[in-house]
Amino acid sequence: MSEVVGPEGGRMRELLLVGPGTVDLTAIDPRSTPGLPAAAGRGPTRKEWARAQVELIGAELGRQQEMLYASAQSAAGPGGATSAPAQADAGLDGNRPRRVLLVLQAMDCGGKDGTVKRVAGAMNPLGLHIRSFGPPTEEELRHDFLWRVRRALPPPGYVGVFNRSHYEDVLIARVEGLVDEATWRSRYAIINDFERELTEQAVTVVKVMLHISYDEQGERLMERLTDPAKFWKYNPSDLDTRARWGDYQAAYAEAFERCGTDAAPWFVVPADRKWYRDWAVAHLLRETFDGLDLGYPPADFDVERERDRLRSQRRE
Repeated sequence: MSEVVGPEGGRMRELLLVGPGTVDLTAIDPRSTPGLPAAAGRGPTRKEWARAQVELIGAELGRQQEMLYASAQSAAGPGGATSAPAQADAGLDGNRPRRVLLVLQAMDCGGKDGTVKRVAGAMNPLGLHIRSFGPPTEEELRHDFLWRVRRALPPPGYVGVFNRSHYEDVLIARVEGLVDEATWRSRYAIINDFERELTEQAVTVVKVMLHISYDEQGERLMERLTDPAKFWKYNPSDLDTRARWGDYQAAYAEAFERCGTDAAPWFVVPADRKWYRDWAVAHLLRETFDGLDLGYPPADFDVERERDRLRSQRRE
C-alpha cells in the first residue's frame, strides 16, 4: 500500500459533522466506522490497514504543516516584517499567516492522548504547539475563563492541539456545579465570539469530540486498575465523573447545539475502536489542510544569482 485511500460516502468533514439543532449522542454508535472504505477489509485486517493509512496520511500532514510554517516564516521576513512575495503566498490569509487549531474533547479514557500521539505525532514537533488543560490554577481563577486559553493559542504558522479546552467551562463547570447556571450559560455566547475572533485572525479551528461508550470506558478504566504501568493514568475521581455519565452527555449535546457554527463546527468521531479513531481524525486534518490550499512561499532573492555564487565559491 503506497497511497492514501479516501473515505467512502463523502468527505469526513461531512460524515462526522454535527448538524444544526438538537444533538442526540445516543444515536451515534461509538463502534461505528463512518467513511471506512471497503479496501480496509474485515476483522483484524482493518486495524492493520487503518494504521498503515494513518502513517501515509501523517506524511502528507507533515508536508502541509511544513508549508504552513514556511509561509509564516516567510511572512515575518527580516525583522518580522511581512515580505512582498509572502503576501501572495497561498499560506496566508490576506497578510496574516495561517494557524490550525485542533480541539480534542472526550470523556475520561476517550483517547485524547492516543490521538495526539498517533496523529499529531506524525508531524514535525518543531511546528506543533500542544497544550493540555487541567483544573485551573489559582492564578488562572483570578482571570476570566478564556485567559489561559488565549495564552495557549499556537503562534502563526503552527498547528495547535488542545487536549481538553475552553469547553471544560461549559462541561465540568456545569455538571459539577463549579459556577452557577447563569454563568455557565452565558459562556456559550462568549465562546462563539471567541471562536469567531480566531477565524478572523486566520485560525482554522477543528473541534473534535471522541465519542466512546459507557461500556468501553469501563473496560479502559479496568485496564488502568489492572496494569501497574497504567496506575498513573487513573484518578479515583474518574469514577465520580463516570457516575454522572448522563449529565455529561447532555452537557456535550448542548455545547454542540449552542457552539456548532459554520466557522467552527463540531465533529463527533466514534472512538471505541482506537484504530478507526486515529484514521478518522487524520482524515479530518488532511481535508482541513487541503481546504487551505497551502503552498511553499516563493524565494525573495535571486535564485540563479545565489546558485552562481555557490558554484564560484572555493574553499580557502
